[in-house]
Amino acid sequence: MAFEKTKWVWLNGKLIPFAEAKIDATAFGLHYGVGVFEGQRAYDTAHGPALFRNREHLERLAASAKTYQLDFPYSLDELTAAICETVTANGFKNCYVRPTAYFDGGSLGIRAVNPVSLSILTWEWNSDFAAQQEKGMRLTVSPWRKFHQSMLPTTAKATGNYLNSILAVREAAARGFDEALLLNAEGNVAEGAVENVFIIKDGKLKTNDERASILLGITRRSAIEIAQHFGFEVEIGTLTLDEVKAADEMFLTGTAIEITPVREIDGQPIGNGKRGVLTEKIQQAYFDIVRGKVPQFMHWLTPVQQALPAAA
Repeated sequence: MAFEKTKWVWLNGKLIPFAEAKIDATAFGLHYGVGVFEGQRAYDTAHGPALFRNREHLERLAASAKTYQLDFPYSLDELTAAICETVTANGFKNCYVRPTAYFDGGSLGIRAVNPVSLSILTWEWNSDFAAQQEKGMRLTVSPWRKFHQSMLPTTAKATGNYLNSILAVREAAARGFDEALLLNAEGNVAEGAVENVFIIKDGKLKTNDERASILLGITRRSAIEIAQHFGFEVEIGTLTLDEVKAADEMFLTGTAIEITPVREIDGQPIGNGKRGVLTEKIQQAYFDIVRGKVPQFMHWLTPVQQALPAAA
């Protein structure tokens, strides 16, 4: 991941040079981890760059912000225009987009009430998972558990929540694995460090829901809808570790990882230890959709040029 081509950042209503996009040393969000964000992507299509499921991402951003009382004065349409302006100013076609709202500087102490800042960072994205999207990932069950939804709101995409994920993924990497698989407080499967989990057994998909203390991913929702479009049955319920290990196929979903198969957990192969046939079908459909090649799903894309603010 590199930011060499990022020239402009949107901050509190205007574009500023990347080098000037700094955070205050007294920012409440820096000291206490109080911020919310989205991870979304723009893909190059035949009609120029387009944002994937932008509305859903921004609706989740607004819901996460409401949870933490991070009130920002921008509508979703204004944020869409700001994202498109930032992507265009940087000249990106394929890029990652990260809007972040956080309590800024002014006062410290957990009872402090500080102003809210909102930034939009974009950077050129070359997938780090291309090889794994074909051959599959190697997972390990993490010794770290996913925190329970009664401890922190797991359906809010908050910055502080990812301390849990960082501990898990670094521990997994230290033992030579690609990714961590976190169990929840009940000992059932929650999610990957930053991904939702799907299994396929006897031609039927299964994933879990918010009761498993997971973030309800936008890519997760997309995978469910793609599978249903193909006529596959999708069950949403508790995922035990035993049934995950006994699956015919398994894949992870997330904005960064897109749809990526899992080939083994702690050395035990999933199915035949390769990307499964149904996983590949859903995965390829997803890749075609985000690049604007499937007419039935064009409503998931927001063309950047069409959503630019009039002044741009």
